[in-house]
Amino acid sequence: MKLYYVPGVCSLAAHIALREAGLDFELDKMDRESRRTASGENYLEVNPKGSVPALRLNNGEVLTEGAVILQYIADQSPSSGLAPPAGTLERYRLAEWLNYIATEVHKQFSPLFSPKLPPEWREHQLNLLAKRFDYLTQHLGSKTYLIGERFTMADAYLFVVLGWSPRLKVDLGPWPALTEYLGRIAARPAVQAALKAEGLAP
Repeated sequence: MKLYYVPGVCSLAAHIALREAGLDFELDKMDRESRRTASGENYLEVNPKGSVPALRLNNGEVLTEGAVILQYIADQSPSSGLAPPAGTLERYRLAEWLNYIATEVHKQFSPLFSPKLPPEWREHQLNLLAKRFDYLTQHLGSKTYLIGERFTMADAYLFVVLGWSPRLKVDLGPWPALTEYLGRIAARPAVQAALKAEGLAP
């Protein structure tokens, strides 16, 4: 398999999941300006949507959309425990978390990347994020991960999104449980390996 990525963006979640799953894969970095990859491919021919991640499967087909790619990766390595078995209520709970992270956390961070964002709109986004952080803190409680004591692909996704906070000057200080959660995820060997491979850690 080949993962098309940009360092530090949401494709990092799929990168982490591939390493957690112990699967064989290669990386191909996409340049945002030229839309060409390190291997010389025109990324818009790989994924006409233009966004990462994209995952080229061993049969040549390409999957897009982060939450779908994460589920595919988990299903290639059931023993990794990255996702509960398909058809179980626990699997639907995991899908619930993937959707929440995508639509209620990731989506609220996205406008903060724009240098043209007016201050009043930034404040609006920060207020929305504060409500999401309150909910996440309440849910985590004494749990190690989003779904109890087992790391899943939802944790990989949330780790990446919350990890944008320093870069975007989002203060997580009022939510120490989230800072501790990020620390737990960051300490995982697969996460460290992914960060290092993307040039995000020494």
